[in-house]
Amino acid sequence: MFEGLPASIQVVEVGPRDGLQNEAATISTADKFRLIEALAQAGLGQIEITSFVSPKWIPQLADGPDLARQVMQTPSLAKVQTSALVPNIKGYEGAKEAGLKQINLFMSASESHSKRNINKSIAEALATMAEVAAVAKADGKRVRCYVSTVFACPYEGKIAPQASLDICKKLLAMGVDEISLGDTIGAATPNQVVKLIELLAVEVPLNKLALHFHDTRGTALANVVAGIESGITIFDASVGGLGGCPYAPGASGNLATEDLVYMLNGMGIETGIDLEKLTDAGRLAQEILGRQLPGRYLKACLAERERAQTIGERK
Repeated sequence: MFEGLPASIQVVEVGPRDGLQNEAATISTADKFRLIEALAQAGLGQIEITSFVSPKWIPQLADGPDLARQVMQTPSLAKVQTSALVPNIKGYEGAKEAGLKQINLFMSASESHSKRNINKSIAEALATMAEVAAVAKADGKRVRCYVSTVFACPYEGKIAPQASLDICKKLLAMGVDEISLGDTIGAATPNQVVKLIELLAVEVPLNKLALHFHDTRGTALANVVAGIESGITIFDASVGGLGGCPYAPGASGNLATEDLVYMLNGMGIETGIDLEKLTDAGRLAQEILGRQLPGRYLKACLAERERAQTIGERK
């Protein structure tokens, strides 16, 4: 039996941004909005909706400004903490104009991935983060920062935990409110998660840390449990397991939100998320994309619904 589990866990939904940015097909703004609404109706209180990165680099999210304005002007979504990825001051101004109250910055813990992903060294990335964070905090915005490749890099292999500690300390000094540590290529194992959090906990408040796992090697849920036991209570996930990383070869989808919520429910940990409605959102995502998503719970639940419908029709 697990002991000392938290009463609740905060789930941050990243599918509309981190998931859809990796799709080959262009998804309409209307369909993106429908998906965000469905996720909100399921009880997701934190949703990353889009990106203000240049369409040159992420053409799938070129409609970010229009989508963000539509979301922010919808009364039924007023209680949801919506956010968007922002690369620089120009991107921040766009997010601010759209009315977003939270922006999400991003960088890497490995030099090679940083240069491939944003064409900057870690030092240069930190300088950009500091510039944007200063303006955003002065404007009263909440600032989150993703740190990719904290466990392993597709170009450098294993990354020393000290690299993440150094970056976290600098981000907190800038006034960043929350840091999401990413297992970008899904290479982490539970013991590595425990060791990293043990190191960070000495100098970083755990309530300012989130974990972001990919399920490339099937260890995402095990890593979540290791994170919970280490004191982390914020986890990112993506509807249906959508997502990956275009600059991390072999990085398959994010941890599926449905899989995470199902496990947490079974552990007696509250999320505030309705699993049935979340499954409806996953089904909608599949309809929009025209294909099955990798989330295991989503597949199982939809298959059960289909069987029940077939049995009912036979009766």
